[in-house]
Amino acid sequence: GSQAVAGTDEVGRGPLAGPVVAAAVILPRDFDVYGVIDSKQLSEKVRDLLVNEIKEKAIAYGVGIVSAERIDEINIYEASREAMKQAVEALAVPADYLLVDAMVVDVPLPQWKLIKGDARSNTIGAASILAKVTRDAIMVAYDKEYPGYDFANNDGYGTKKHLLALKTLGPTPIHRKTFAPVKNLLS
Repeated sequence: GSQAVAGTDEVGRGPLAGPVVAAAVILPRDFDVYGVIDSKQLSEKVRDLLVNEIKEKAIAYGVGIVSAERIDEINIYEASREAMKQAVEALAVPADYLLVDAMVVDVPLPQWKLIKGDARSNTIGAASILAKVTRDAIMVAYDKEYPGYDFANNDGYGTKKHLLALKTLGPTPIHRKTFAPVKNLLS
C-alpha cells in the first residue's frame, strides 16, 4: 500500500580518499528505462546517459555526502548509513517505504533490506547510478585540486599510481586517515 517507495544505495566505501555518497530515488510505477542496475556493472558512458533519464523521470531524488574526515570519526559503515539518511531526508517528496541495499537506514520508515538490491530493484539501481555519477564528478574536481593522485581515473581507490603518489606527495585532506595504507604512512 505504499505510495512513495524510495530505493537507496551508496558508493565509495572502499576508496582511500574522498567521500562516501548515497542517493535515494522514488520512481514512478511505470518507469521502464532499460539497464537501470548496479552502477558497477555499467560503463561511465551508459551511467551518464541513464542518470539524466533517472533525474528526468523520477518522482524525487536526493543525495547525501559524508566527508573523509567524518568517515574517520565514525567508521565507513556508519558513514554510509549517515549518507543514506541524508539522501532520504533530501527527497522533495517524502518516502513512505525504503528499499535499501543490504543495510538499515536510521529513519522512522518501514524498510526492506535487500542483499544485492542494486541488481534486484530498479529504484536501488537508480540510486546506485545517481550516487556513482555524483561521486565520480566529485573525484574529478578533487583531481584538479590535488594533482598527482589520479583521482579522476582511480576514484580514490588504491591503484599503483595512487599509492606511489601517497608515498611521494603524502596524504591530502580528503584521504581517509583510518584506512590502510594511509594510516600506515602516517604512523
